[in-house]
Amino acid sequence: MKIGDCVVRKSYGKDVLFRIQDLKDRQAVLKGVSYRLLADAPLDDLEPATEPMEEDVRGVSLLKQSRLRIAGLKRSAEPYFDVPGTILHLDGDRTYLRKSIAVYNELRIPAEGYHLQESDMAEALRQLLPAVQPDIVVITGHDAILKHRFDGDKQNIRNYKNSMHFVQAVRVARAYERNRDAMTIIAGACQSHFEALLQAGANFASSPSRILIHALDPVYIAAKSAFTPVKDTVNIYDVITHTVSGLKGLGGIETRGNYRMGLPRIGPEN
Repeated sequence: MKIGDCVVRKSYGKDVLFRIQDLKDRQAVLKGVSYRLLADAPLDDLEPATEPMEEDVRGVSLLKQSRLRIAGLKRSAEPYFDVPGTILHLDGDRTYLRKSIAVYNELRIPAEGYHLQESDMAEALRQLLPAVQPDIVVITGHDAILKHRFDGDKQNIRNYKNSMHFVQAVRVARAYERNRDAMTIIAGACQSHFEALLQAGANFASSPSRILIHALDPVYIAAKSAFTPVKDTVNIYDVITHTVSGLKGLGGIETRGNYRMGLPRIGPEN
């Protein structure tokens, strides 16, 4: 086995597909291909695997359909143009950030992305928010319940790898814009402290059942919010049940959309 190979862990029932990030002393450092998960394992626990077609395709396809339905509202005889919500995406993982930005670009959603350590996100937002002035903020990366520290209390935020950093970042963002309908915040990663993130001011967060979430689940919610008209609320049940992780992985509160139509349309149709 070599760096870059796709593998599964036999001791975990081959439940998650990983890519080998590093090798040292018969140990492998692993990163989830589709799930926001970092792990390590002895080489003899690993089995080669074939990378499947991206699960991301399902979510992107649904988002494209949403965009086409919105575009259909413009009607060729009427001179409207699209103004989807703008997104600021902070990610603790460079690979997942690239995937996320690729989806935003494919859907033609204006977005800026920054790779930052989770511990640096709160401070970075103090400069980025007034500069970007986003409609939607995504705060994600890596998180986990720390097994070596876990005392059995899932409500104790000290038992989490990065939940406190995410909470601090959400607080900075919500202090910048207190109206939850004026700026939508989507926060958290695998096993994050869902309740603390909502209490800090997030509109949507992970993870109610402390499960792993798909790398692009926050992106799906952000894009759905960007395409929901401002006069409507995002259909919480619909958007969350269409994520890969579902209601065990993500939750949220009633929130207005960020999509607007404008006129007149100049040049060719979008």
